[in-house]
Amino acid sequence: MDDERVEHREEESNAVRARFDAESERAARSVAPLAKIEHPWKRRERLKVLLIAVVVFALLGALVWFLSVRYGSQPVTPLPTPDAAREAVTPQPNATPLVTPTAEATPLPTPTPFNSTTTSPGNPSGLIIPVAGVRPEQLQDTFSDARSEGRVHDAIDIMAPRNAPVLAAADGRIVRLFQSAKGGITIYQLGTDERTVYYYAHLERYADGLQEGRIARQGETIGYVGDTGNAAPGNTHLHFQIYTITDPKHFWSGNNLNPYTLLRGSR
Repeated sequence: MDDERVEHREEESNAVRARFDAESERAARSVAPLAKIEHPWKRRERLKVLLIAVVVFALLGALVWFLSVRYGSQPVTPLPTPDAAREAVTPQPNATPLVTPTAEATPLPTPTPFNSTTTSPGNPSGLIIPVAGVRPEQLQDTFSDARSEGRVHDAIDIMAPRNAPVLAAADGRIVRLFQSAKGGITIYQLGTDERTVYYYAHLERYADGLQEGRIARQGETIGYVGDTGNAAPGNTHLHFQIYTITDPKHFWSGNNLNPYTLLRGSR
């Protein structure tokens, strides 16, 4: 009897377990399709991430395009070669010299015509006094006089009325017509020896027709006395300087000679 009851309980327990397993299986099958359904908020999050990625890539593409257009077509300026750099330092025919001359040297007024004023050469140097009407005894030796900024004059001032003709002291080529704050309207003339430079400053104006490259003959009028540059207003005179050079291409400075000693024997 007892064995029958035990066996009966086991059968009931097995039956209950079988029903439970069957119910669990049915419940799992009914829940499985629901697991495959995606919630709307997850779809929105994924769309948001995708939209942000598209915007970021679009902005990067626009930036790359802008930079390529902005900088991609800019020309590249090559660095100058050593020869080109040397040529840039050498003054060219119609250019302003890169080095300020030791003499003083400013506005280009209307020039007046060349004149072939005849003046006798005098001393052994063959030079004439470069201002018409000035005699040797009127010259003053201002060669060693002090000037502003600790400079020495290295030239002489030949006092004369405004518009007195300035004459070529010797034959030579006009290598530069130049204007500066100190010298005003100036002329650089290179002698026929290609080593001596005659510098005329503070001019009122150039003679008409005067051009760079022209061979000026001794005694020709090449300009007129004035007070341009840093000369005191009304202090009309010619600043006249003579110096020797070793290279005609660098005509703006050299070894200064005292014009006073060279002109004192002129007539």
